[in-house]
Amino acid sequence: MEYLVTMTTHIPDGTPGQAVDDIRAREAAHTRELAAQGHVLRLWRPPLQPGEWRTLGLFAAADDGQLTEVLTSMPLRVWRTDEVTPLSPHPNNPALAAKGTGTEFLVTFTISIPKGTPGQTVDDTEAREAQRAKELAGQGHLLRLWRLPGESRSLGLWNAGDPAELQAILKSLPLDSWMTDETTPLTPHPSDPALTLS
Repeated sequence: MEYLVTMTTHIPDGTPGQAVDDIRAREAAHTRELAAQGHVLRLWRPPLQPGEWRTLGLFAAADDGQLTEVLTSMPLRVWRTDEVTPLSPHPNNPALAAKGTGTEFLVTFTISIPKGTPGQTVDDTEAREAQRAKELAGQGHLLRLWRLPGESRSLGLWNAGDPAELQAILKSLPLDSWMTDETTPLTPHPSDPALTLS
């Protein structure tokens, strides 16, 4: 099972710089071990405010219990709070690897089908959406797609040259008129396993 984990670190006031450097080094080494074991799949930095220390991680574990073990084994956990979102398979997921070019974005979609929309219209639109997702994956724009907890919600990992290109791509989706989306631009994390594979 895969999980999106928002990891927020708060270093206690007065912590010596050497202690911070030491725990960060141990965290990086342990993250490499967890990546080799298949638990840490990706790491990113979301937009941060000055002094903010936050990481988004894509993790894999057999179940919630194993994920908890993985997260508590990480050295920075002593200063960190984790927000875990379980991810379920999505039928349109292309399961592509990172490209190494462009900017990656996480996009949360919520679909609201207007009341009274004929079922055939919904079916046709969803079929066109699946075809468009396949096209965008072939172009290297759609990398991953998951279902989120809650009704009609999904999460996509996208690649585009810039936010304007991403918005144009999202507007091209057949379900666009029924969707609201929330976009998070991502920057590489120095411990992202994809960096060692590219």
